[in-house]
Amino acid sequence: MLNPDRLHVIFKDDLKKALSFIPRRYTLTHSDRTGDLFLTIGASYDQRKLSNWYVKIMRDEVLGEWKMDEKPSLHIHCHVSGGIVIGSAKWRLSIFRGHLPMVLQAICYGDKTFLQENQKLQTAPVFIHFHSSREKFNQIEQWGEVKDYLPEEK
Repeated sequence: MLNPDRLHVIFKDDLKKALSFIPRRYTLTHSDRTGDLFLTIGASYDQRKLSNWYVKIMRDEVLGEWKMDEKPSLHIHCHVSGGIVIGSAKWRLSIFRGHLPMVLQAICYGDKTFLQENQKLQTAPVFIHFHSSREKFNQIEQWGEVKDYLPEEK
């Protein structure tokens, strides 16, 4: 479960205003030491965070983006294997799958104002892209709709 006190959200300057739509991208990293999550929301991914040496080696960041095809959809990208990574593709896929509900909650919680202002996006499908150099683990799965991960109203 997401602990909102451990989620730190930054809106990048390239997102002209907090409620603009496309392009809208999410960069989610975390600290293994503290358990804190760091979410950057912008028109582009947070390259500064992605260039961190630890992130480059672990490749456990999660990237997300809104796409507008026939209707809006949220796409989440996880690096399972290929390049310099620690752990087997099978093990990493299992870890990502176990943490994805919390990851999706973090993105929806961090961008809740945007999602409240654009209620039609709450029924958008969520697609998870597992990227792997091994075809067996290179997969795309649908994980419900955005509303499944929104914080509950109190």
